[in-house]
Order: sequence, then structure tokens, then C-alpha cells
Amino acid sequence: QVQLVESGGGLVQAGGSLRLSCAASGGIFSSGVMAWYRQARQAPGNQREFVALITSSGITNYSDSVKGRFTIDRNNAKNTVYLQMYSLKPEDTAVYYCKRTTGGSISWGRGTQVTVSS
Repeated sequence: QVQLVESGGGLVQAGGSLRLSCAASGGIFSSGVMAWYRQARQAPGNQREFVALITSSGITNYSDSVKGRFTIDRNNAKNTVYLQMYSLKPEDTAVYYCKRTTGGSISWGRGTQVTVSS
């Protein structure tokens, strides 16, 4: 069973940067699509918002709200995916979750809180 553990969240001022990590255990890490989602407390219906993903071959995709500010990458040797966040804004405040999809299996981490103060 795949387990995902996020880390790197914290409190940062607007304009600052953070790097989130998601360490995976179990399964074959290199074969999955890894993604980051976020859930803000005030989100309608408390829905998780897509942030970024990276495929096993390194193809990336970003939401329009973070494009140009966030970068996702993965280190298959370390079974870890990263989210480098620059130029953070107060509206980036949320719990950030790591998600792994492989075949018909989906796994989520427990999340890490990112708070951006104005």
C-alpha cells in the first residue's frame, strides 16, 4: 500500500517562497503520476483544487493560478516529489496535499499547511 507524507509547509510572508516535499513508500514510485492539490478553508464546498502534476516521463501541468510561480519536479531515486513555490500570495494559503495515481489506484497524503501572510 502506498503511503505519502508531505512536509515543508509553514508560515511565510507574501512574496516569499517555500518548497514542499512528498515522500512515498510502497509501490513503484516511478510509474505513477504525482500531483499536488490544495484545500483552502474558505473553498466552496471545501473542495480540493488542482495545483500541479508530473507524469512518470516528466511531463508537467499547472493550474492557471500558479503557472509561472510554482514548479513541480520529482526524484524517482528518492521516491519524492517536490513543489517549489515562489512569489507566494495570501490566496495561496491552504493545506497542500500530495496525490499519486497509478492504474486504478489513488493515494493521498495527509497534507501540510501553508500560510501566507500579507
